[in-house]
Amino acid sequence: MSDSEGVRLQKVLAAAGVGSRRACEELIEKGRVSVDGATVREQGMRVDPETAVVRVDGMRINTGTTRTYLALNKPRGMVTAMTDPEGRPTVGDLIEQRTDRLFHVGRLDAETEGLLLLTNDGDLSHRLTHPSYEVPKTYFAEVIGPVARDVGRRLKAGVDLEDGSAKVDEFRLMSSSGNRVMLELVLHEGRKHIVRRMLEEVGHPVQRLVRTSIGPVHLGDMRAGKMRPLTPQELAGLFAAVDM
Repeated sequence: MSDSEGVRLQKVLAAAGVGSRRACEELIEKGRVSVDGATVREQGMRVDPETAVVRVDGMRINTGTTRTYLALNKPRGMVTAMTDPEGRPTVGDLIEQRTDRLFHVGRLDAETEGLLLLTNDGDLSHRLTHPSYEVPKTYFAEVIGPVARDVGRRLKAGVDLEDGSAKVDEFRLMSSSGNRVMLELVLHEGRKHIVRRMLEEVGHPVQRLVRTSIGPVHLGDMRAGKMRPLTPQELAGLFAAVDM
């Protein structure tokens, strides 16, 4: 790319929501901005916002205008697919009016609700679903109690399933009311029905399951069936988690 091509860096930063044009110029002057791994201190540099890797204070900024990153609260009973031959409601139904071609990152089974990421960034999607990056995911599970004190220890140590051992990174008993118990589990496993299978193995079949976070992205109070763009901080956290 020649010097006359591309977009001035401060304009790219401002368009990405980093701050005003002047504030972005000050960030460049202070050496807090890097492009493709090299610190930039002089004004006027031009970049291709679709391909340049731009960071501010080490945090990667989404400068591309063609890439989309969304968080969805998938309702219970919805299939994680773009279409379904059985005519069940799908994630594709929620985005069919959009002009950008999005796909889901990983999946949740039909009866599991909660956080699902949608994007058209194939590289990020691949890395988030690849087991080598071990991005943690948090789930709330409702089970029938009481839950024995050693259940958390057993799940952390690992339980044997038909496709190999599986374990959680963290386990907490959140609440207990009669025989209704809410558990929080954090794990980086991505095998099919892994949370349901692990809890059933320790004697507590899941009554309701909600994924509440993927790495730095949290479900929050988003209503079922609703979507929102990821914040710059969430996106930077995902990039960092998968070494992008």
